[in-house]
Amino acid sequence: MSHLYIKVELRRLVSDRAAHLCKYCLYPEGDGLGFQVDHIISVKHGGATTADNLCYACIFCNLQKGTDLGSINSQTGELVRFFNPRRDFWGEHFRLDEAVIQHLTDIGEVTARILDFNGDERLLERQALMASGQYPSTSALKQINK
Repeated sequence: MSHLYIKVELRRLVSDRAAHLCKYCLYPEGDGLGFQVDHIISVKHGGATTADNLCYACIFCNLQKGTDLGSINSQTGELVRFFNPRRDFWGEHFRLDEAVIQHLTDIGEVTARILDFNGDERLLERQALMASGQYPSTSALKQINK
């Protein structure tokens, strides 16, 4: 068994705790889009496979994030960590402007850019969900307005 194996009970805890939303972009689970349990601090960087270091992520966010911990701020050139869904409040770092996720902080800027929150396909997906009343969900609104 690999050290990356995550037991069913732990996976369930992480998805239930997230209200079945991507903790990065607040995308709802359920339309066939794959969701994964993400190591916020990857195992490669010493992160543990514990509830405190795991979050629920849509496949788009998780694939873009990979094992990265942060990125270079495009304005300052400084290294900035990513948004940590277990420690940070979403509404402090981002705001929703129609289908666009705007960043409010340096942490929000590097996270939104690297996870490609506002790529063309992702915007189209969010617009379609908004048109059908599925985005932002009631659970997502709690994350935005906490």
